[in-house]
Amino acid sequence: MPARIKTTVVGSYPVLPWMVGNPSRLVVRDAVMAVLKTQELAGLDLVTDGELMRFDASHPEANGMVDYFVSRLDGIRRTDSPFDSERYRADRAAGYLALTGATVVSRIGDGTLNLPRDCEFARVLTRLPFKFTCTGPHMLARLLNNTYYPDLPDLAMDLAAVLRRQLELVEADTVQLDEASIAGFPQDTKWAAQAINHVLDGMLNEKAVHICFGNYGGQPMLSGFWRDLIPFLNSLRADHLVLEFARRGYDELDVFADLDPKIGLGIGVVDIKDNEVESPELIASRIERIVKTLGERRLRYVHPDCGFWMLQRSVVDRKIGALVAGRDLFEGRL
Repeated sequence: MPARIKTTVVGSYPVLPWMVGNPSRLVVRDAVMAVLKTQELAGLDLVTDGELMRFDASHPEANGMVDYFVSRLDGIRRTDSPFDSERYRADRAAGYLALTGATVVSRIGDGTLNLPRDCEFARVLTRLPFKFTCTGPHMLARLLNNTYYPDLPDLAMDLAAVLRRQLELVEADTVQLDEASIAGFPQDTKWAAQAINHVLDGMLNEKAVHICFGNYGGQPMLSGFWRDLIPFLNSLRADHLVLEFARRGYDELDVFADLDPKIGLGIGVVDIKDNEVESPELIASRIERIVKTLGERRLRYVHPDCGFWMLQRSVVDRKIGALVAGRDLFEGRL
C-alpha cells in the first residue's frame, strides 16, 4: 500500500475582516485560531497560521511576503530617494512591479525580526502538525534595492545567515522557505542554492522549499519552464518541494523523473488565481495523472499552487474542502 498523500496549504489565508484597522496581538491571535480551526475542520494534514501576522494594509498585493521581513532587519532604509527608485527599476526586468521601497545601506543584521516568537504564537493554538513559512534569501535579495553589497550573492548569504540563526530556534513540524523569484532568474541558481541550503541546513525538522512563477495581486509575474530548474532543484538539501502546477497545467510533469528521488514532491492541484472551486473529481484526476506519470511513492503532498490571501474566504474554504475530498476520492480508488 503506498504511503498516504498528505494535504496542506502553501501558507497564506485571506485577511479576516475584523483584523483590518485593529491589528492588535489579541485580535491577530483570534484570527489565527479561526484559520487553524478552519483547516482542521476541512481535514488538512499539515496546517499553517495563514501568515496573518505579516499582512500590511498599505501593500496588500504581496501580503507582507517581503515587507514584513525587510522592515525588521538592520541595514535597510525604508524610504527611497528618486535616485534609489530609478536605479532599482533599471536593474529589474521591465514590468517587474513588486517594489519594496527598501534600500540596503549597511550590513544586514537580525534587527527586530523574531521568527521563533512568530512560530510559537501560532503553534500553541493547534494540536495538528504545524508548518511555519518564511521568505527565502534569494527572493529577499532580488526584491531589495542593493546599494551596499558588491554583488547580490553576498547580500543573499548575509540574509541567509540571519534566517538560519532564527530558524534554528523554530519548533515546527515543517519549515517552508518561499522562493517566488528564482523561476524568473535562472542565472542566479548557483548562488541562490548556496544561500538556500545554508538556511535549510539549520532547520530542525522537515524542510520544504516552495517555488512558483509569481503571484502578485493574483497575477503571475514570471515566465519559464520547470525543466530549466531541475539541476537547481537537485542541488537543494530539502526534504520536499512545494510546486505550482494547477494554473500552468501538467504537461511538464515528466521532467521531474530527473529529480533526485531523495527529494519528495508536493504538487499544486488547486488554482489560486481562479475563483471557480475545483470539484473533488477534478482534484482526484489531477492526482491520478501525477501518480501515473511519476510513480506511486513520489508524491508526498498535494496543495494549492500558492497562497490564498487574495481570494474570498468562502471560495478558499470550499477549495480546501475540495482538496481533501479529492485526495480521499483518489486514495479510495486504490
